[in-house]
Amino acid sequence: MRRRLTDSSKHILNAQVSIRSPCCKKWFDCAQCHAESEKHVLLQRTEMTFACKKCKKCFRKETQDWDESDEYCPHCDNHFVIDAKEPKAMLQVEGEDVRVDARMLKDDRVKGQDQIASIFDIGDDFADKLV
Repeated sequence: MRRRLTDSSKHILNAQVSIRSPCCKKWFDCAQCHAESEKHVLLQRTEMTFACKKCKKCFRKETQDWDESDEYCPHCDNHFVIDAKEPKAMLQVEGEDVRVDARMLKDDRVKGQDQIASIFDIGDDFADKLV
């Protein structure tokens, strides 16, 4: 039976690998994902099994003797030990997607046709200054 790798994580937005839990043999992006979906405590081992999200290949790493070269996928050289980007709470205006409906956006660069001015359009108030 083949298990499906998770494509995205709601806790770590830039997860580069999925980790196979030794207790239930399921794939997770982080320990929080395991805690939310499973009823048991995550079993921790020194040998970890990873699945690279770039090349989709699995590999094992021993965490006791970890060095800088262990931060890369052995198949595609993807650097998977990076600073995690976690989702942050934001307050936004609720509306349609601006790529679909841009009526909520105001573009200050575009002005009405009556406001267009050029160097040849001097107006009526400058007529008495011309000699």
